[in-house]
Amino acid sequence: MGKTYIDTVKYLVKANFEIDGIVEKPDIVGAIFGQTEGLLGDELDLRELQKNGRIGRIEVNVQMRNGKSFGNILIPSSLDMVETSILAASLEIVDRVGPCEARINTEKIEDTRNLKRKMLLDRAKALLKNVIMDEIPESKELAEMVRADVKIAEVATYGEDKLPCGPDIEKSEAIIIVEGRADVVNMLRNGMKNVVAIGGANVGKTIVELSQKKDATLFLDGDRGGDIILREMLHAGNIDFVARAPTGKEVEELTRKEIIMALRRKIPGEQAETELKEQIEGRENRYDNRKRFDKKREEGWYQKVGSPANGNGGGAPIGGARGPLASDPAPQADLQSDAPIQQAQAPVAPIQDVVSPEDTAKVDFLRANMKTLEGSLKAKFYNSDMNEVGEAPIREIMKVLTETTGVFAVILDGIVTQRLLDLCEQKGVSFAAGIRAGNITRKPSGVKIVLAE
Repeated sequence: MGKTYIDTVKYLVKANFEIDGIVEKPDIVGAIFGQTEGLLGDELDLRELQKNGRIGRIEVNVQMRNGKSFGNILIPSSLDMVETSILAASLEIVDRVGPCEARINTEKIEDTRNLKRKMLLDRAKALLKNVIMDEIPESKELAEMVRADVKIAEVATYGEDKLPCGPDIEKSEAIIIVEGRADVVNMLRNGMKNVVAIGGANVGKTIVELSQKKDATLFLDGDRGGDIILREMLHAGNIDFVARAPTGKEVEELTRKEIIMALRRKIPGEQAETELKEQIEGRENRYDNRKRFDKKREEGWYQKVGSPANGNGGGAPIGGARGPLASDPAPQADLQSDAPIQQAQAPVAPIQDVVSPEDTAKVDFLRANMKTLEGSLKAKFYNSDMNEVGEAPIREIMKVLTETTGVFAVILDGIVTQRLLDLCEQKGVSFAAGIRAGNITRKPSGVKIVLAE
């Protein structure tokens, strides 16, 4: 599903449920996602929040008794207090799980930081008591031994780039290359001293030369950042083996056992390069298929569910036969077929506007700047002279656009929604540019929609 862990848990939503039937955990989680989808808008959509790491994995504890299911739901959140409260209240609208009636009651929202403070105070009291009651003369000698051991494992630097490394990096024939200083510290803590850090996403001259002189094992985090560094190192350096941390984990947080298991599963650099190329080609093929499908949909090849063109208000596609819908992924064979689908009486109009010649340069400018936002999850605002007048994270775009004056065009690394178009109409914005368009039920006449090529 994507990123389901979060770095900092601020609040924990606790809810109880009662279901008139026997159901499993996946049924309950699916009902929560399904029945809250679109309820709170794009900014508080559960799937997007979980992908972006704003909420954690939804935990469900269920018990069966007398033909009914009982239990509780736990949702860790890094949102603020207001957003977490809204999210907690939305759970209570779930009234069915499969064919069974359900009742969900949000019990409370726990501030996990208060619990941590209490644990911290209790632990500090216990430690202080131990120091007072159990301190012995030999404690000074023990402190000196610990201090000496720490000095041996102290992080050093290597080369002109002053890369963080272990003390054995020069005398060892085989080295382990990690991403950052925190990874080096964790490896040293677990007894591995032939380790060196790249020191950032950019691969420097020092690390390249070092990988050419020694047997190099590249040990990366199990996230998207690890893929980027892997591509850079395979292109610039000479990597003999590649090891990865478990998916969703970083090298700096691994235990000794997890580190050893990950290094045992290392693969040759040539195999890693082949697998990386296959992943990139697969992503490009999926992107090309999506573009072809969007183009056919814009040309009226697929009729939207419930369109008056069907005549019955139902979900039948153009021509009355059961087929792909506008919101369904298109099969490969349909995208490559040259045979047009039967036209309806009222074909769907393309989402993108036909712009006048004088607007062509502005459209090109917006698309070019849209590419610079790729992967940033941000939005930018421009005036009529195409000068930037503001910037905001996508989740705050509505608030910032409301407060910003003189906006002529908006570009965002995301979806153009109906709410955004309505606000653009109110603010007199002429262009709204995004990766793709959402479910647009009413297009304002004064706002032109520009989508990524």
